[in-house]
Amino acid sequence: MLKYHIVIVFEIIRSMIEVERYKEIERTIIKKYRKEIWSKFVKAVQEYKLIKENDNIMVCISGGKDSFLMAKCVQELERHGKIKFTAHYVVMNPGYNEFNKELIIDNANILNIPIEMFESNIFDVVTNNESKSPCYLCARMRRGYLYSKAKELGCNKIALGHHFDDVIETTLLSMFYGSEIKTMMPKLHSDNFEGLELIRPLYLVKEQDIISWCNSNELKFINCACKFTEMCSLENEGISKRKEIKELIKNLRKVNSNVDYNIFKSLDNINLNCVLGTKKDGIYKSFLDDYEEN
Repeated sequence: MLKYHIVIVFEIIRSMIEVERYKEIERTIIKKYRKEIWSKFVKAVQEYKLIKENDNIMVCISGGKDSFLMAKCVQELERHGKIKFTAHYVVMNPGYNEFNKELIIDNANILNIPIEMFESNIFDVVTNNESKSPCYLCARMRRGYLYSKAKELGCNKIALGHHFDDVIETTLLSMFYGSEIKTMMPKLHSDNFEGLELIRPLYLVKEQDIISWCNSNELKFINCACKFTEMCSLENEGISKRKEIKELIKNLRKVNSNVDYNIFKSLDNINLNCVLGTKKDGIYKSFLDDYEEN
């Protein structure tokens, strides 16, 4: 009987500690990282009009640091923001091993995020497919499952955890490997699911600040956990073109500390008088179309 009571007391104490921890983690977002994270999150939401009155948003949590931070920010806005909206915190399990699946559940408990997890077989399909672009196939399949789940929940928006560095890296990837200038937009309408809009609330938040927040709170999240790129469950990002671009930007910052910001602003300051051509809705227009010969 005494042993039973000791166990109960221990569980109560542990629960109290966990409650205090998630509250402290929430405080770090609002206070310690107010300038680096919270203010930039709010600025993106307001400047790009990402969340509106009565929105029903599916917040997609992959299990990584970015999506979990996004979930906490959205949760704080849902509780205390002036705009009234509803959020669903959803985890799609594409085939995680048990360790990674439990890590996601544990982190959701630590952060006090009421997640809903649903299953899919994406990893099995991708690893058994002979595609030369397994990551592309995986991303497309993930997007399809998420949009379908959002429709099932009656949501009009899907929130993804892409951050500032993702925007810069995507821009350079498009230039270096796609021969075009385009970027990751803060929001866009779905082409295949009418009435659904994708939003990126961490659009202005830098990755280094997300990492600092994680380390400050001693949090560990999964990174990739894909069967195709095994052994990358926690820290290792593997070898990819995106990592190559990430290293390039890191080196460029040594020469110009504002290089990433300048790349970002250039996308919001395009001088159409000084570009060879533009393309919109698949229609190309050359500068020669409006050029008058002397």
